[in-house]
Amino acid sequence: MEREIALLKEVWRRIAAAAERAGRRPDDIRLLAVSKGQPVEKIRAFRRAGATLFGENYVQEFLEKYEVLRDDDIRWHFIGRLQTNKVKYIVDKVECIHSVDSLKLAEEIERQAVKHGIAKMPILLQVNIGKEATKGGAAADETVVLYRAVSTLDRIEVRGLMTLPPFLEPEEVRPYFRRLRELRDRIVREEKAGPVRFSELSMGMSHDFEVAVEEGATIVRLGTILFGGR
Repeated sequence: MEREIALLKEVWRRIAAAAERAGRRPDDIRLLAVSKGQPVEKIRAFRRAGATLFGENYVQEFLEKYEVLRDDDIRWHFIGRLQTNKVKYIVDKVECIHSVDSLKLAEEIERQAVKHGIAKMPILLQVNIGKEATKGGAAADETVVLYRAVSTLDRIEVRGLMTLPPFLEPEEVRPYFRRLRELRDRIVREEKAGPVRFSELSMGMSHDFEVAVEEGATIVRLGTILFGGR
């Protein structure tokens, strides 16, 4: 566990330094350990080292890990593409779904929240900020319309935005992070979204998280830097 503790300390040091460069509080950023493809033993080791928030991409893999790790006090986020017919399996097991990119998906989350007695299901709207055909997410302009529609659902709480920008050098990806922050601010301004409730920016991965923090990330999704390659 010493290795995991050392890795987490170093990552948090870098997050704190990036936050300070941007005049932000390090406590306003959360580290989400991306554990897809990783064995439960590694997840458990990072949990014992102090990580609390873990993200999974695939429903079946998540369900298997959830059962084994249900007593490890892990807070799970679902961060991968989610089919409507799989929502029922995870909605009562995760504290946030990052990858909502259509009203159809949001409406299914609403239906399942009702069935499972969930008063409010936190979600993030996924934005295809780089307009990449191979990635999910709504276009930036469509996101404003999507927010307007999804925010009318009784059992959904839209907490903010998420993106997977193009895989570029950190400084080259900075404008994409900035655009996501500006889009969140636009929704707060034009749609009267509560700036405290609608505040999350899930952006930044192992190779570019410091730039993401400088541009306003509140959740950084880190896999390789913690677990190594799969």
